[in-house]
Amino acid sequence: MTVKRIFGLIGYPLGHSFSKNYFTEKFRREHTENTLYELFEIRDISEIEEVFRIPGLCGFNVTIPYKEKIIPYLHHLDPAARDIGAVNVVKIAGDGTRKGYNADYYGFKLSLERWLGCVLEMQALVLGTGGASKAVKKVLEDLDIEYMTVSRSKDKGLLTYESLHRDPSLIRTFKLIINTTPLGMSPDTGSCPDIPYDRLGPGHYLYDLVYNPPETLFMKRGKTMGAHVKNGQEMLVLQAEKSWEIWNS
Repeated sequence: MTVKRIFGLIGYPLGHSFSKNYFTEKFRREHTENTLYELFEIRDISEIEEVFRIPGLCGFNVTIPYKEKIIPYLHHLDPAARDIGAVNVVKIAGDGTRKGYNADYYGFKLSLERWLGCVLEMQALVLGTGGASKAVKKVLEDLDIEYMTVSRSKDKGLLTYESLHRDPSLIRTFKLIINTTPLGMSPDTGSCPDIPYDRLGPGHYLYDLVYNPPETLFMKRGKTMGAHVKNGQEMLVLQAEKSWEIWNS
């Protein structure tokens, strides 16, 4: 096969990635010829310069831990990506110009709306402060969902996991809990965010951005207490399709 266009995914590690199989199957199913999707596992963001030199590279997705670190290597940012402060799609024009987008926002927003339907009038806890959390928080703002961010550190304006255990009213108040951390992702399936699961109930909704395994420990422990749970598979598919739309626009 003569390859004319190459796309891919940068991140570290990438053993958990579904993207290569997803796009390879998509290309086969839709008879997209002369096109490949590869994994570019880089240990440091400075190695991105080698990726940019790959002949035929037209764009790539960005995952942990480079959604923020990639920004200085781009020439332009889509307004939404600039507002969010994180990028998970890079498009490379014919003249080599690199532009960053955020398809996580699109994928999470549509997935959350489909899941909750009209049950959007609740407050949320966002677990984690990385690049994925920024897209999640932008979605919550646009949906007028009040939220607070939970972190291990005691930075100003953030809740800590310790405070969730110390103050029972917090879990009673915040009914939507979104895990944006990689805790529980394969192969580290025995870990989960340190929240007071025993205070959860049928009125809680736990959304885990992790998709592998399909049911994380975060979800299992929530479901045991009667909470509604959802993984990140649908969000991942939606953002992948949005990426393809961006690369071909």
